[in-house]
Amino acid sequence: MNLRKIVLGIGLASGMVSTTQAQFPNGISSGDTTQNSTVLWARTTRAGAVHFTVKDAANQVVVERTVAVTDPKAPAKLAVTNLLAGQSYSYQVADFNAKLIGSFKTPAAAGVTVLSFGVTGDWRGELAPYPAVKNVNGKSLNFFVKLGDTIYADYPSPAVPVAQAKTLAEYRLKHNEVYSRHLGRNSFARFQDNVSIFSTIDDHEVINDFSGGALASTDPRFGETTGLINETGLYKNGLQAFIEYNAIADKRYGNDGDVLTDGRPDLYRAQRYGSTAAFYMLDARSFRDEELPGVIDIFNPIQIGGFIANSFDIGKSTTRTMLGKKQLERLKADLLAAQQDNILWKFVAVPEPIQNLGVFGASDRFEGYASERSELLQFIDDNSIKNVVFIAADIHGTIINDLTYQRRSDVLQAILATGNPLAAPQIKTSAFEISTGSVAFDAPFGDSIIELLGQIPNGDKLLAQLFAAVGVADVAQFNQLPMAIKNAAFQELINTQLNALGYTPIGLQDNSRITARVTKGSNVALFSYGWSRVDILKNQELKITTYGISPYTAKDMADHGDEILSRTPVILSQIVVKPQ
Repeated sequence: MNLRKIVLGIGLASGMVSTTQAQFPNGISSGDTTQNSTVLWARTTRAGAVHFTVKDAANQVVVERTVAVTDPKAPAKLAVTNLLAGQSYSYQVADFNAKLIGSFKTPAAAGVTVLSFGVTGDWRGELAPYPAVKNVNGKSLNFFVKLGDTIYADYPSPAVPVAQAKTLAEYRLKHNEVYSRHLGRNSFARFQDNVSIFSTIDDHEVINDFSGGALASTDPRFGETTGLINETGLYKNGLQAFIEYNAIADKRYGNDGDVLTDGRPDLYRAQRYGSTAAFYMLDARSFRDEELPGVIDIFNPIQIGGFIANSFDIGKSTTRTMLGKKQLERLKADLLAAQQDNILWKFVAVPEPIQNLGVFGASDRFEGYASERSELLQFIDDNSIKNVVFIAADIHGTIINDLTYQRRSDVLQAILATGNPLAAPQIKTSAFEISTGSVAFDAPFGDSIIELLGQIPNGDKLLAQLFAAVGVADVAQFNQLPMAIKNAAFQELINTQLNALGYTPIGLQDNSRITARVTKGSNVALFSYGWSRVDILKNQELKITTYGISPYTAKDMADHGDEILSRTPVILSQIVVKPQ
């Protein structure tokens, strides 16, 4: 009789943590998987040896190596090479008497095939264990994208109950918190052991709305007065912990005399999946110039015009950057090469939206760097690069829209002729974007905007318009409406602002260059937590499905966690797009 197994079984039945869960509290993962390589990842709670074994589909061992762990707070990683393209592999991670088994798929080198991947962003530690992603099936996906704000270093949480993480130890605790077991569940470990991960940062991996390419002296939160923000101790601590706690290769830019990028973390990723798709992931934080001051009164045409002119750097000899010149040129070259090589779909994952959402909060989005935004979109348009889909996060809600831009020269001419930069024509492209909602951020997009509108000049006008549209008197009554009605009302509210600025309304149906249909829900999901799934079907059509649950707070989780954990993500939005 095996008494250890009996004791272990009793422990599991009573909610105790197994030996394996205790020794691998964050689960295991693969990431940055290419046609011939991957990165395996695990964190053990003991110093010593972690043993990695990789097997092919025939159950033959292709890699067997040991990684020495001296500091249990830093996860173990193994770079695996010499794999074959288009294959399924299993892997085992063993530590003492505990082991876990996972799997991943390498991209196909050629040919047309189906493809599936998931994407989400934005989760806070105090809202774990994230039932919004409990329906992610890693085995059914080729890869999964964690698109920034993978921790909130600047929000207190049980693991680090201070307003801002600062030390490497604190940043590590933040990451450990979101990938650990809570209330008997570990949502991320449950699926990412069987799907390869791509991960990038947004701002909260370091501190809110930081601009890595700005002078450190412009932001007193970093406590340093020389060099750039991406050279500060706070940035380095945040990025080290992020790279440690994700299954990604620790790549660095070379030292070639570029003060913006020399020696900095390189999070740009480019990967093809046969001739079906190419995927590009960006770092939109580490190299961006200082943000513009935002518009305070969204009804003030002088403030609006001034912001848009400044976003195009009118009157300046140089233009500001969000991506940094090196990263932008890599993306342009890769997109062009993909088009020339007849790669059908091109996905660009950028943490902040590139679509026009209006001037409210635009300084932090790509709209605040309009010169570079237009340069990229015009490049795609001028070179007839087809089937480009941008995927964003950050705003804690799903909005699907096509992409238009203004030429900087046209904006300048419009200002000289009329004094109004909005008089410059909007040029439609064949590209579009979907933003994905948060896994768990209190509050989601719609509720956050309602709160903010109550705090800004003339925001009450928009609130009155919103409430009148659905026949309610106040926020309390609006909150009682079904989610679908709230989404529809908020879409119209956003469209009012977009129309006033000459932008296209939400959706893809008014763009003759994009053939799309909404098959479920609508083009928005703004009052929920969730994730999005992207499928390229057998006929090469693109299907994008957004799942969600009703949001909750940390207090809700504490008061009735069982009910929240029982929530099942449902389809809130689904569109199908024909390839061009």
